[in-house]
Amino acid sequence: MEFAIVIILLSVSLLVYFKIADKYNIIDKPNHRSAHSQITLRGGGIIFPIAFIIFCLFNLNEAIQDYWSFGLGLLAICTISFVDDVRTLSNKIRLSVHLISVVLLLYFTGAFTLMPFWVWPILFVIIIGTLNAYNFMDGINGMTGVYSLVTLGSLAYINKDIIQFTNENFILYPILACMVFLFFNFRKKAKCFAGDVGSMGIGFWVIGLITLLIMRTEEYKYILLLSIYGMEVVLTITERILLKENIFEAHRRHLYQLFANEKKVSHLIVSSVFAFCQLLVNIFLIHSQLPLWVVILIIFIPTGGIYLGLKWSLKKEYNL
Repeated sequence: MEFAIVIILLSVSLLVYFKIADKYNIIDKPNHRSAHSQITLRGGGIIFPIAFIIFCLFNLNEAIQDYWSFGLGLLAICTISFVDDVRTLSNKIRLSVHLISVVLLLYFTGAFTLMPFWVWPILFVIIIGTLNAYNFMDGINGMTGVYSLVTLGSLAYINKDIIQFTNENFILYPILACMVFLFFNFRKKAKCFAGDVGSMGIGFWVIGLITLLIMRTEEYKYILLLSIYGMEVVLTITERILLKENIFEAHRRHLYQLFANEKKVSHLIVSSVFAFCQLLVNIFLIHSQLPLWVVILIIFIPTGGIYLGLKWSLKKEYNL
């Protein structure tokens, strides 16, 4: 019954937001980097901070005691990202808020207590880099929602059947939010896009869960629950550096962009393939007893080879 109420509340909240976004012209206009060709409502990812607020209402005492720092970090990064969706902010302002949010996230996971101080800067770089990877990959219908659903589902399985590292509802609420969001986004003509508030919001939540899991288990392999995103972004940035391009400028060099923009493959198919690849990685990762370095080699050698082969083929076909 609780989850049915949550789904209704999330759906109504998003429909109300659509009215507000339409009234105040919060839209995404196609540009040279876009994989879409029509004006669409932006900021549908506001459903993720709303999901956390609903989580707090249903778990008030626990939220106040255990999840306050995570909540402050999530709301801070979502607020600044939503403002950035509406009007462009300076990099200094955005980065400052991101740093504050990451501090709150690391406090929530216990990293400052469990990890030596010299590791803290590394954690900052990894988390902020992963957040930006989430943002970079949010470019076609369904990608953010389906990929996050796979990772959250994997985390829910780990929490239930392998080791409980958090409140079950703390994973199920963002799953429900993804499902509601995908109802409006996972379609040929999306009703809305996630926007920065969505990619940063769900990215922050997923990263928080993975960091919490790593701190509880001391199993660093779980960072590979986001390995497909990580490989795509790292290889694309490396390619742009080799081509002497400005990596901070908008581009269309991601593999998913080449398939969607040049090859004209359905956004829904591309998003589903990326999510399915991550699902296969997660199944192997969760049940593997091999050393971490062996797991990394098994995952990245074949997937990296396939990635580079597909990209080379597409670039040759379209003279890119």
